[in-house]
Amino acid sequence: NQNVACWTRWSSRDTANKEGDFETLKQLRNEYPGQICPNPIYIEAVTAKIMIPAEKTGFVCCNADQKWGPCKSYKSFFSEGWTEWFDRDTPSITGDKETLSSLRRENPGKICPNPTNIEAVTLSGHSVEETGEKIFKYDTKSGFVCRNRDQRDWKCQDYKVRFSCSFCLGVCWFSFAYEMNAC
Repeated sequence: NQNVACWTRWSSRDTANKEGDFETLKQLRNEYPGQICPNPIYIEAVTAKIMIPAEKTGFVCCNADQKWGPCKSYKSFFSEGWTEWFDRDTPSITGDKETLSSLRRENPGKICPNPTNIEAVTLSGHSVEETGEKIFKYDTKSGFVCRNRDQRDWKCQDYKVRFSCSFCLGVCWFSFAYEMNAC
């Protein structure tokens, strides 16, 4: 379903040992086949309460690199990145139009060239499914269009949209890479 963001569950493939903790993307994919985002751009690792920018490789903590003692056992999750929410208009006599071409024109550089997902919700936070409205367009090529004429009450709600991208927008992090046993 192209309207669902890619978020993995928290994954921990091992516990910290004398060398450290290794949560590499390759190893996690082997241990959890089909459960890791195809193109993750973000990884979050917790215990030390820090974010580690290692979206292409996974996370490794080497005991030898630590000043305050050995590594803890970490867990991590991956996601694809989302743009900010966009609401370019209020519903008109024809409906609510959050088209990709208009959003790009009005927000230059804020939407990636090839979005991988789109999400639309009402301004009050209700999903399209919750509203029961019939949507004319809802895809990563066109954007989102709700036509009044397709609704039982002849009126679309006011929606906002965001797009998922397979690379960073705005602030980008640089990855570091360790291979297994690199400590």
